[in-house]
Amino acid sequence: MSQKSFALRFISGKYQGGEFPLRMEREIIIGRSGDLDMVLVEDMVSRKHAKIMTTGGDLVISDLGSTNGTFVNGEKIKSGRLKEGDRILIGTSIIKVITVDGHSQLVSDVEARARLEAQSQRRQSTQGRPMSGAIDEIPLPDLLQLLTTSRKSGVLSIRGDRGVGRIYLRKGQIYYASIDENFDTPPRKALFRLLAWESGTFELEPPDERDVLEEIKESAEALLMEGMRQLDEFNNLKIKLPRDNAPLELPKPLQAPLSSLAPAELDTLQSAWNAGSLRALLDRSRLSDLETATALLKLIQEGYLTAR
Repeated sequence: MSQKSFALRFISGKYQGGEFPLRMEREIIIGRSGDLDMVLVEDMVSRKHAKIMTTGGDLVISDLGSTNGTFVNGEKIKSGRLKEGDRILIGTSIIKVITVDGHSQLVSDVEARARLEAQSQRRQSTQGRPMSGAIDEIPLPDLLQLLTTSRKSGVLSIRGDRGVGRIYLRKGQIYYASIDENFDTPPRKALFRLLAWESGTFELEPPDERDVLEEIKESAEALLMEGMRQLDEFNNLKIKLPRDNAPLELPKPLQAPLSSLAPAELDTLQSAWNAGSLRALLDRSRLSDLETATALLKLIQEGYLTAR
């Protein structure tokens, strides 16, 4: 049985769209110096940045004491094994380990380097940003883990069918987020909504130094963990919720006692009355989507609201 053949596919950065084959039983040196196996010409890449060894069917990556570090799946590494699907961050390049057919192995190192450089020139000629790509290729939680762990600064702009999201980063700290510049939605809530987006393009823009009214103070790690927890729980509740546009109404007469409601439930009841539908309620509520949905289900089950 033949061994798998691997390659490195650039899914973000200056060389996005390019591929570099990995040959069995050898190593490649990655860095800015022009005499290396894989040359990445950008300021954040060290002269000799990292190496990847392929031996006995295993892939091993090692950092070579680079200034800005080498990251695999969001973790800064000194050395570690790679597998298909792993994502490597070097400079502004996000590189995915993929399997390829044997024909890719026939490309010489010289030709592979020339193809990468040609891809870089094409990206520059079409005004490609240094760090951009598709969240279809790298899910937003994974991308944010890479950016926060490597202490990036800037504004991550995400464009998709649901609108335009912006996530503000300062040395790896997520301090603000918005969707369609809607400043009525709390930044933490906007961030958690963005984590659910599964398609669209992203671009890391320069830092925006404008003042924001409400900064997020939690650590990036805590935010992402809580955001993914809430997303999973909200998705589990979704099958029990009314349709997005289903009218929400108070029964007449209202039999259930208002005094039995907790403050958050009472606020949700009033917001539902004013909003009129699930989608409008989720948008207007100052609570997270999960907290709002949980309170809404209780209100419907206990007779405070009806949904048609």
